[in-house]
Amino acid sequence: MQTGTHLDREHCVRAVQSKDARFDGWFFTAVLTTRIYCRPSCPVVPPKPENMTFHPSAAACQQAGFRACKRCRPDTSPGSPEWNRRADLVARAMRLIADGIVDREGVPGLAARLGYSTRQVERQLLAELGAGPLAVARAQRAQTARLLIETTSLPMAQIAFAAGFSSIRAFNDTVREVFALSPSELRARVPGSGAGTPGVLTLRLPFRAPLNPSNLFGHLAATAVPGVEEWRDGSYRRTLSLPYGHGIAALAPRPDHIACRLTLSDLRDLTVAISRCRRLLDLDADPVAVDERLRTDPLLAPLVDRGPGRRVPRTVDEAEFAVRAVLGQQVSTAAARTHAARLVNAHGKPLDDPEGGLTHLFPSPEALAGVDPETLAMPRTRRTTFTTLVRRLADGELRLGVDADWAEARARLLALPGFGPWTVDVIAMRALGDPDAFLATDLGVRRAAKELGLPATPAALTARAEGWRPWRAYAVQYLWATDSHPINFLPA
Repeated sequence: MQTGTHLDREHCVRAVQSKDARFDGWFFTAVLTTRIYCRPSCPVVPPKPENMTFHPSAAACQQAGFRACKRCRPDTSPGSPEWNRRADLVARAMRLIADGIVDREGVPGLAARLGYSTRQVERQLLAELGAGPLAVARAQRAQTARLLIETTSLPMAQIAFAAGFSSIRAFNDTVREVFALSPSELRARVPGSGAGTPGVLTLRLPFRAPLNPSNLFGHLAATAVPGVEEWRDGSYRRTLSLPYGHGIAALAPRPDHIACRLTLSDLRDLTVAISRCRRLLDLDADPVAVDERLRTDPLLAPLVDRGPGRRVPRTVDEAEFAVRAVLGQQVSTAAARTHAARLVNAHGKPLDDPEGGLTHLFPSPEALAGVDPETLAMPRTRRTTFTTLVRRLADGELRLGVDADWAEARARLLALPGFGPWTVDVIAMRALGDPDAFLATDLGVRRAAKELGLPATPAALTARAEGWRPWRAYAVQYLWATDSHPINFLPA
């Protein structure tokens, strides 16, 4: 399936007629006779092909005057996997919009972060998505508003501003235009809507099946930093540093969704919190495309068939992960957790967690830049690596966020003292989100490769892995899964 203005009509029609959920989020179907738009898997009888038009984004459908289907709720589709697979201008812009940049800084702020003019950004998004950054952000605000309307008892005025609207009138007009219902009518359609604890939201995060939760949640639980993360009552829980405040996310795997419980100090952070949780769990991935590619290698195929749908466990905070990668250099998982916990207790911001044992936010680069190196229980060379990294992150010289240019970030990381291929590649895989990052020097990967009959030396294994592009980060997950390490198993 192609994106942008080059959607293949024949493939789109076939996907709609077969109600293929794999393509939900890839494109949207607008029905000319009813003026509604749907996801490809909409359960209603498909319209005649001549009455279908196809758009690459919900924002493009809304801009063309179509309203969201009340049956399939296309606004709740998984996101397009394109934006996490690519590192070009449009993909970086979409990741930034999902992180709320347009709502906080406007289109000029978006363009400045990308290093392009406002006109260039608008032109490229319009060409590929059929909608500019303001329209995309507006569609996202509408989805956030719907969530708040249906899951909280907040007054509509509070919901309007929490969702990012500049006025109550804009909120009312957008909700009516997108959903063909007033905010009050939307709330009335949901039995028991508004019940629950103030500031706590319960929602379902969709994904493309299959999803194998074992290594995903196993990795997060086994490497959890005490006070910041924990596994409790079948959920992975962690603290979140957010633009307007802080939060706690509890995430639990279910057969057809991820159960998500968010506790937020400021509801304006809802959109960002959801985006970061989805990114953490790699929920916008296309597992069918990934697994099909990896199955072309006869030695890798049995691993894929044994546990299809593996995701790459990522992060909610790229700078935090880079710091933790340095703390984990040449030490055990338990030792890395101990080092991180000491930093958290000494320099993290405390918070209350009435429902569990979380105590702190992970310290920011600015807080860590003031750490006395002599207090760090690590070799002198690694202290230098640590202090150089946090200074570069704090002064903005090193950018690892969703707006980062992957090639530039890699080059800057490699230039830091103490940064070799393994550290750079693990940050590229889990923080930058590069789906093609490959840990050829990782001992676990090399051990698994040798047991499978794959080349075991980094150079030869890298050559063999050329056939796994552009999904080599997922191949790493399958190779790691051959080991009995706790990262590969859901906690009891």
